[in-house]
Amino acid sequence: QVQFVESGGGLVQPGGSLRLSCAASGSIFSIYVMGWYRQAPGKQRELVAGITAGANTKYADSVKGRFTISRDNAKNTVYLQMNSLKPEDTAVYYCNADPPKYFTWGQGTQVTVSS
Repeated sequence: QVQFVESGGGLVQPGGSLRLSCAASGSIFSIYVMGWYRQAPGKQRELVAGITAGANTKYADSVKGRFTISRDNAKNTVYLQMNSLKPEDTAVYYCNADPPKYFTWGQGTQVTVSS
């Protein structure tokens, strides 16, 4: 079983940047497509970015050009660089496999974009 620990969230002003990290336990991490998800209050959890084992990436239209997903398989870690943040990016951010049907969710990390 793989477990995830997300970190790096916080309060940032509009236009600011944050870098999220997701540390995964388990040596099988490297074979999975990984994703960053977010859930805003009152909304369903959504996939914002995904990355294959070979580092091919995909993004939701709402974050394309502003967010960058990357992974370090040697460190069992996935990153999400978030630039030009907007208030609508406010949410709890989680990582998991894509699709998220193999492993339980971590606690996530809160990102709040506000002036």
